[in-house]
Amino acid sequence: MGQNNLIAIAENFAFEGGVSKIKPLGEGFINDTYIVTTEAGTKEYILQRKNHYIFKDVPAMMDNIARVTAHLRGKVEALGGDPEREVITLIPTREGALYHYDGENYWAAMLLIEGAVTHAVADTPHLAYMGGRGIGRFQAMLADFEEPLAEVIKGFHNIRWRFEQWDKALSEDKAGRKASLSTEIEWIESRREKMLGFWAMVEDGRLPRRVTHNDTKLSNILFDKAGEVLCVIDLDTVMLSTSLNDFGDAIRSYTNTGAEDDTNLENVSMSMELFRSYAEGYLAERSATLTATEREWLAFSALYITYEQVLRFLMDYIDGDTYYKIAYPEHNLVRARAQYKLLQSMEEQYPQMRDICL
Repeated sequence: MGQNNLIAIAENFAFEGGVSKIKPLGEGFINDTYIVTTEAGTKEYILQRKNHYIFKDVPAMMDNIARVTAHLRGKVEALGGDPEREVITLIPTREGALYHYDGENYWAAMLLIEGAVTHAVADTPHLAYMGGRGIGRFQAMLADFEEPLAEVIKGFHNIRWRFEQWDKALSEDKAGRKASLSTEIEWIESRREKMLGFWAMVEDGRLPRRVTHNDTKLSNILFDKAGEVLCVIDLDTVMLSTSLNDFGDAIRSYTNTGAEDDTNLENVSMSMELFRSYAEGYLAERSATLTATEREWLAFSALYITYEQVLRFLMDYIDGDTYYKIAYPEHNLVRARAQYKLLQSMEEQYPQMRDICL
């Protein structure tokens, strides 16, 4: 999109001063993101085109973000912190709306947090520990949040829903691949009841539904230049579910010694050192607001989320690669096998994982 068109869109938002320049930020895998500079020059802003193909109800998504950030802002202010640096600040339109719709796309804006630092991967125990503290603090501050939130992605981390999709994929066998996958299918089926048993505790309330971020990779945490956590960003996926999902997803992301699509399975395992560091950071912030049942099942959530990812990669391979982008025909199968190796490593180390979390 041209500079003039972007400026015209940006001028719908209540920025301080007229818009003078807009430049792209990041690679834009889901949303297109830009930095906005104004004539006032005192602050810079983020302008984002929201992907309404993934997020079907952008107004509901923006309402979720507004509710959650308002709650976080109140907590930060009560603690004497700086809400403009420790919470995402949404910038409304000049009419007071949370987004601008141009007839084709939805746009949102927020304040840029100056001098913030991000990290792509947790390549040291210290970074893993600080990542755990970041998500732990985010969840702890939202532990008493009681407002409704929209389900912006249907069935996210709901294994009962995933099994409905899985059973349909197996029955249809669209790509004609099922016959060669008896070993891999057994991986899924042999753990089905255990995974449904975990999710049943969410359904009946033994594991309470809380605000979850649902994309807890390290790059979604902002740090200051001294290495302290500022805030969690990219709140498009905030919903209500068990907060254990966020812990499990982080462990799957942080602790893998190989690549998600590693062709050499000898590279793949769960680093116990990084697990311990993340868990200790997380619990330093979160332990006081976890129930005894949440604490008991915290380590298992890493197995649950990793298992779900094995299922999803394998299901997409059976379906003919309709969801995940692939680089070669066997890519999703390679991903499934690598994630299964990670799951096996977690299962082997589960007693120690559980001891760390209790």
